[in-house]
Amino acid sequence: MQRYFVEPVQFGDREVMIVGEDARHIGRVMRSKPGDKLIVSDGVSREVLAEITFIEPQQVTATIIEELAATGEPWLQVTVAQSLPKGDKMETVIQKCTEIGAASFLPFLSERTVVQYDSKKEEKRLARWQKIAKEAAEQAHRSKIPAVELPVKWDELLAALPGYDLVCLCYEKEDGQQLRDVLQPFAAGLTPEKTVNVAVVVGPEGGFSEAEVKEAEAAGAVSVGLGQRILRTETAAMAALTCIMYETGEMGGI
Repeated sequence: MQRYFVEPVQFGDREVMIVGEDARHIGRVMRSKPGDKLIVSDGVSREVLAEITFIEPQQVTATIIEELAATGEPWLQVTVAQSLPKGDKMETVIQKCTEIGAASFLPFLSERTVVQYDSKKEEKRLARWQKIAKEAAEQAHRSKIPAVELPVKWDELLAALPGYDLVCLCYEKEDGQQLRDVLQPFAAGLTPEKTVNVAVVVGPEGGFSEAEVKEAEAAGAVSVGLGQRILRTETAAMAALTCIMYETGEMGGI
C-alpha cells in the first residue's frame, strides 16, 4: 500500500489533504481513484489509513479510516556523518541509509574532500537531498523522514561529537579494533526504553588523514575497521549502518 508524508496542518479530525507533487503522483502515476486506500503520516506522531474520496490535479482528499501505530522507526537514533563524496554518491548514501534506518544525515568537509563546496548552491542541493530522504522513507514504510543538514566544516563536526552516546569513525587503516568489537559490548547494555544516539563518521574517497583520526578520537570518537576489504565511501556508510542495526536487534540481531 502506498505511503505519503504530509505536513501536520494537512490533517483534520476526519480528513487528510495531500497536495502538490504527491497529489499528482497519486492521480497520474499511480492512477488511483476514489475508494482506493493509502497510508498517510505527518512525520511526527500521527499515521493513518485513509480512503481517497476526491482527486484533483493539485489536491487529493482522503477520509481517515483508522489511526495506525507507528512501527517503522528504529529505537536507536543513528546519524550518518558523511564527508561529501564526488558526483551523486551523497544521494545514494541518503537513499539507501534512509531505507536501512538512519535518523539523520550530517554532511561535512574534511581534509581530503575533493568536492568544491559552493554555499550558493547548497540550498538547492539540500532540497534535493531532503526529497530523496522523503521518497526513500515512503518506500521503506518509515514513520519519519530523516533530517538532512547543510554541510559543516571539520571543526564543527568535532564539536558535535560529544553529544552522542557512541561515535564510530570508519578508518580503513584500523587493523586492530573492528566495528563488531565496539558494537557487541555497547549493544549488550541497551534497552529500547532509552533513547540512544549514535554517529557513524565516514571519510571521503581518499579517506581520513592520521591527524583527523587523532582529532576525532580526542573528541570522543572510536576508530573502527570494517573488515579486510576496502569499501567505497558510499558503501562504507551503508555497511556500518547495517551492522549497527543488526547488532541492536533492528534486523533480527540480539
